[in-house]
Amino acid sequence: MRSAILAVSAALFAQTASAQSCGGSFPSFVSGLKSEAASLGYSQAQIDTFFSGVAQDGAVLKADRAQGVFQKNFLDFSRSLISQNRVDNGRIYGERYASVFDRIQREYGIPKGVLLAFWAFETDFGQVQGNFNTLNALVTLAHDCRRPELFRPQIFAALELFKRGDFDPRKTTGAWAGEIGQVQMLPKDIIENGRDGDGDGHVDLKGSSPDALMSGAAMLSTLGWRPNEPWLVEVTVPENLDWSKTGLNHAMSEADWARLGVTPRSGTLGNPNLQASVLLPVGRKGPAFLAYPNFRVYFEWNKSMVYVTTAAYFATRLMGAPAYNAGSPDVGLSGEEIVSLQRKLEARGYDVGGADGIIGEMTREAVQTEQERLGLPADAWPTRELLGRL
Repeated sequence: MRSAILAVSAALFAQTASAQSCGGSFPSFVSGLKSEAASLGYSQAQIDTFFSGVAQDGAVLKADRAQGVFQKNFLDFSRSLISQNRVDNGRIYGERYASVFDRIQREYGIPKGVLLAFWAFETDFGQVQGNFNTLNALVTLAHDCRRPELFRPQIFAALELFKRGDFDPRKTTGAWAGEIGQVQMLPKDIIENGRDGDGDGHVDLKGSSPDALMSGAAMLSTLGWRPNEPWLVEVTVPENLDWSKTGLNHAMSEADWARLGVTPRSGTLGNPNLQASVLLPVGRKGPAFLAYPNFRVYFEWNKSMVYVTTAAYFATRLMGAPAYNAGSPDVGLSGEEIVSLQRKLEARGYDVGGADGIIGEMTREAVQTEQERLGLPADAWPTRELLGRL
């Protein structure tokens, strides 16, 4: 798709981002896109060819609305994604592309497990890349008024790729949300971070695993990955830990956590001065992790707390860490109960990002604050006791 470094001017994307109209009749919306493309300097022939036959895709909207999988808790979600087959394949592909991963480690300071985990979850190591027409998906989602600010600029990034011969509006396919290739990157990300990993002079994220892996590494670096630093380490925590100090909104040095009795479940911690947070995905009775600054970078790739935690944990597994200690966590809430909890929290003035039945970081922080107020263990894990007390 792209050789060496392709750069579309920031002004181009600034212009498209400022024109976030959505809704109305679909043909009128497409006409507006064409007019905007002309104002950006694309020829009429390029515009007509690019948008010829573009259509609204109802299956894309259905997929966008049906993301209930993220309502699962960490234990259920991670068990559904991490199979022994994926662990075994991660080892196989890690060896097959060892030279690529060595290059990524040298140039970006990103361990192979991190890219292997994304590669596995996004496309099963390139085997399942999606069959949605990418342009139709992007235009459909930009027309929809839920997240036009995300998807409208991607249309013009795809147009730029088309202009350069790296995007076929009729044949390019991928995920329902417009991501392309083995590690699922949006067109704008491809333009900014695509890398020619196999040295053939092109960036082919669909057909070339080296290209996809190098591009994914470049994107993580652009998003702020700190070279040669950890991202997540499983730890053992004492039963008398001050739970109000846990959560991603609280951080201390490794040395400070060690003084409180937090110890690595296997191996040793590496940097006593490095800041980290204690993450308890399903509360104080379940698995516990130290989450480092690189863990935050995962949220730039995917906004789901449960996906991010699972991907980061799987990366540690692929680097040799043992399976987590599941513990015996308190029974969590059902999706309907989480919605009820979120509405109660909203009524108390908390911004939880909407009552969507998904326990994200905003909900967890509100839960922790209410647990402290009510004299409950403030581990940010919502239980029926908390729901009843509220």
